[in-house]
Amino acid sequence: MLYEVVYKIENTCKANQMRDVFFEEAEMTDPDQWIRQKAPNADIYDREDIPGGIRYRVVSANLLTVYELTPAD
Repeated sequence: MLYEVVYKIENTCKANQMRDVFFEEAEMTDPDQWIRQKAPNADIYDREDIPGGIRYRVVSANLLTVYELTPAD
């Protein structure tokens, strides 16, 4: 299944409050496995079903990244 993926890296540095936001389309059969491959060294995985898709919160190297996957089909 084709998903539209938006992921945001939360920046907690007081000098830079901008978030890095990335967009991509990804073909996947198992979103959980895709997240594990995307962030193999992550400390925390949190999955939440949201209207129209899935949200993951991943912490790796003390950075929070939020992934939102929405089916593109």
